[in-house]
Amino acid sequence: MSQAAQTLGETPERDGAEMLRVSDLHAFYGESHILHGVDFDVKRGELVTLLGRNGAGRSTTLKAIMNMVGRRTGSIVINGTETLDMKPHRIPRLGVGYCPEERGIFSSLDVEENLLLPPTVRSGGMGLDEIYAMFPNLYERRRSQGTRLSGGEQQMLAMARILRTGARMLLLDEITEGLAPVIVQALGEVLIKLKERGMTIVLVEQNFRFAAPLADRHFVMEHGRIIEEISAAELPARREHLNTLLGV
Repeated sequence: MSQAAQTLGETPERDGAEMLRVSDLHAFYGESHILHGVDFDVKRGELVTLLGRNGAGRSTTLKAIMNMVGRRTGSIVINGTETLDMKPHRIPRLGVGYCPEERGIFSSLDVEENLLLPPTVRSGGMGLDEIYAMFPNLYERRRSQGTRLSGGEQQMLAMARILRTGARMLLLDEITEGLAPVIVQALGEVLIKLKERGMTIVLVEQNFRFAAPLADRHFVMEHGRIIEEISAAELPARREHLNTLLGV
């Protein structure tokens, strides 16, 4: 292992290893107590969902992992490194990419300029040719300004920027919200390709029909806690129960 890797607390890549473990996580915005002891884990190369009704704490869980909440207690171990006291700007250097609901596209820059902007946080980031092969729409619009992109194209660009950085774990927040079915299908195909490349993905998603066939495990949140864990194998037998929990 290189000295740089040791400095960042990385462990050697191995199948079945734990990429993320969240234990007794509490998160606060000012006086508001949002997360009440969240517990879950994600293995390397898994895709898991955080499901739940609006206000259940799913997006706050992703923000808390990135240390973007007012205060947090508990434990968040990323690739073997405890990160609870880590500054927000250091967390991506552990190979974590966060795609917030807002997307954060630079509207005055064109697609390619947006793609060239992110810093490399780890080796192994995708080159432009790889990005354009995965997102053909972005290649076609590579000279278009951010303001001229559709919502779906903006979402693709937001995800593509993270893949440029070398991130190996992606935290994706509501990536299909408000998008046309054809774009949703394209994003699903991208997630399958990323899984095949060994990416670890935590997906906050309202569209369960989109998430169901993609995920290895589903975690259901309610009132700032994980109340159910359902594996892909268990899903057919428990779908009706899950629909009740989600209010579908």
